[in-house]
Amino acid sequence: MRKLIFIVLFALVFIAGCIIYAPQPYDEPSPQRENYYQDEYAGESYEGTRDSSYFYNYLSPYGYWTSHIKYGYVWIPYSTGYGWRPYSQGRWMWTDFGWTWISDFEWGWAPFHYGRWGWDDYTGWYWEPGTQWGPAWVTWRRGSTYLGWAPIPPGVIFVSGTGIRSLPNRLPDSLWIFVEGRYFYNTHLNKYVLPRERNLTIINYTVQKTNIVMRERLIINNGIDINHVNGISRQRVTKHRLANSANAGKAKIDRGRIEIFKPVISKNETASPKTLIDRNKVKEKIYREKIRKSGVSEAEWAVQKKQAQERELEVMEKSQKMEILEIKKKIEVEKRSDHSIAEKNKVEKKYKEKSVKLKEQHKKEKSRLKQRHEKEKTKVNKKKVKKEVKKQVSLPPEL
Repeated sequence: MRKLIFIVLFALVFIAGCIIYAPQPYDEPSPQRENYYQDEYAGESYEGTRDSSYFYNYLSPYGYWTSHIKYGYVWIPYSTGYGWRPYSQGRWMWTDFGWTWISDFEWGWAPFHYGRWGWDDYTGWYWEPGTQWGPAWVTWRRGSTYLGWAPIPPGVIFVSGTGIRSLPNRLPDSLWIFVEGRYFYNTHLNKYVLPRERNLTIINYTVQKTNIVMRERLIINNGIDINHVNGISRQRVTKHRLANSANAGKAKIDRGRIEIFKPVISKNETASPKTLIDRNKVKEKIYREKIRKSGVSEAEWAVQKKQAQERELEVMEKSQKMEILEIKKKIEVEKRSDHSIAEKNKVEKKYKEKSVKLKEQHKKEKSRLKQRHEKEKTKVNKKKVKKEVKKQVSLPPEL
């Protein structure tokens, strides 16, 4: 009997030792799994792991570090030019990591591939550092005429095994960047970016999709189907191989290969910027630095700004005319169809009503654009008056 009890106990212990916990499909990844991902990724990169203090040191000459009440240390670039938005000055390229942003800025390898961009009504765009490299941390919108993208905001994290399939909240319409699809793959994309007032209409023509996943230990952004881009851009997009660059700076493109600086970054909780600007002073400093760094006087800057505003209006009007023309084309197609006269008249009436509503929407867009331009002009004039008053006060009294 004792022998039988011993055998049963031994069998129970053996079976228990063979049981392995299998996580359910919706289990949250543990911190250990996240760390394992980072270690795995580090093994694939070139030698020389850095920590987050590297961002603080490298980006200081290109912008200001300030403190954000919610996200801690954030960075605000200067010398970006009029009307700049993240992921607007550069180009999109299709790589083995999906849609990859190639920035025109020397510092672009960092803020467009790590961390998140946020918007503050007081200081404008700011960047929150992060340690995970990605081809482009953006969400997408696509339609039959337009393609658009917007930075994924702070607080939205990439989880190994899950990725980013959707955003927790709807992004404000003004944060989206849109271009006509035929210009999407252009090397001078910023020339075709539509003013944000156009988003009022375009948002309703497009569907949002976020699709950043991990595949074979690589983070991939597949937000827009490559076949859709081929069709809407009217050209065949070629795939490039992404390779690591040993040095910080702009990406190098040559014969189907792109070299980009993407070091492995580990988080350093104790790291901080050497120089931290008070949030209240950042706005004014950015304005002054933008002029000084670009090497032009205030008068020259005012001319450049006016030219940029004229380009915005021109691009807006061009896209608006294109939309009205598309409706007219549809009406002509219906007229040539095999439908009865009554059906044709019904469809024609429908499109004409749509055209009237669209023209009203276009008027609103143009009105908002002109209001913004006037507001920007007023700000410049106020700064000039303030500067002149300061000059006069500092002059010695006449004898």
